[in-house]
Amino acid sequence: MPNIGIVGAGIAGLHLGLLLRRHDVPVTIYTDKSPAQLANGRLLNSVAHHAPTIERERELGVHFWPVEEYGYACHHHYVGGEQPLSFRGDFARASSAIDYRLYLPRLAEAYEERGGKLDVRLLQAEDLEPLAEAHDLLVVAAGRGAFSALFPRREDASPYDRPQRRLCVGLYRGIAESQPKGVTISVSPGHGELLEIPLYSAEGFVTALLFENIPGGDLEVLADLSYADDPKAFERTVLDKLATHHPQTFERVDPARFELTGPLDLLQGALTPTVRQDYAKLPNGKYALAIGDVHTVVDPVIGQGANSASHSAWVTGQEILSDYGFDELFCRRVAAARADVVLGAANWTNLMLAPPPEHLLELFGAMARHQHIADEFTDNFDYPDRQWQILATAERTREYLARRTGSAA
Repeated sequence: MPNIGIVGAGIAGLHLGLLLRRHDVPVTIYTDKSPAQLANGRLLNSVAHHAPTIERERELGVHFWPVEEYGYACHHHYVGGEQPLSFRGDFARASSAIDYRLYLPRLAEAYEERGGKLDVRLLQAEDLEPLAEAHDLLVVAAGRGAFSALFPRREDASPYDRPQRRLCVGLYRGIAESQPKGVTISVSPGHGELLEIPLYSAEGFVTALLFENIPGGDLEVLADLSYADDPKAFERTVLDKLATHHPQTFERVDPARFELTGPLDLLQGALTPTVRQDYAKLPNGKYALAIGDVHTVVDPVIGQGANSASHSAWVTGQEILSDYGFDELFCRRVAAARADVVLGAANWTNLMLAPPPEHLLELFGAMARHQHIADEFTDNFDYPDRQWQILATAERTREYLARRTGSAA
């Protein structure tokens, strides 16, 4: 029986650890924060889990927030401009969004209950080789910190060398749910996007507002404005920007009740979308395998990061269970098995960050006119490899539209 070490206790590390413990594989997860520290800390993200990730949770026995109660069924789309577009796409199976300050500690508890070891300590890049000596395979799933340099950037899959959006995500009271309950994806051309997400937190259901702000646009101020300095001024600014740029969400705001749910329920920053090499050979001859954010960092504009990380963890776990030779051949097998979904998510995300090409606008127009196109686009949030097959080139998009509508757009 192999002994596996995992660096990082995010969704990738925990899903992998839980899968391996399900088969009695010895696992140690190394993390720099305890579950209690995560539970009591700052908002980590506003991620949604789509149906394939939820199905993996069911198989792992950690679907603690059933979609029948906590889920949502659709995406509401709004594209502003001189001729605004508004349409809805429905999922075949529900998605859900749970505050990771609830989600990760609960999964860590389940992992330990099932015999997994959790080692809380701060690690540096130089610690990886000694850890690799203690395990048959070392899997690195720890974010974007000291370990990323071990895995060189893939220029062919990383078109950006700087952040394309400046982010501001917070949890708010005073916004009525969309009907039917779903995520609203609102686009303000030239200024950025808003993802309005019904999210379950420690105080119950709240609304996450993830502002994806284009540098230099009117919304960028939200990435810099201090809540701590003047909470009311911050909230007034958010309301003003909603009214100007994202009217469908603003229509459901009760200004008298609108407020951030707490000072720790706000996250501002930016990231550079990056795909890194799948694995690295350590000086001692062993291999370290990258999964999750250390392998693929995607902007959250279409909410693919956590789902991609879960998929990568699942594929890695299945390969570990079927092939105990943890050499370069094993690493190449993992890379090949996950490539379509993980790279599909990265490529699709990067396309959505760029000024929209004509064929993407044609697809949006078709979604506004044809319900089945809107539904397929929405359901493909579950399947980024399928979405990328449609969006990769103008020819592919137009051929798809011709088949599905009988015309070129």
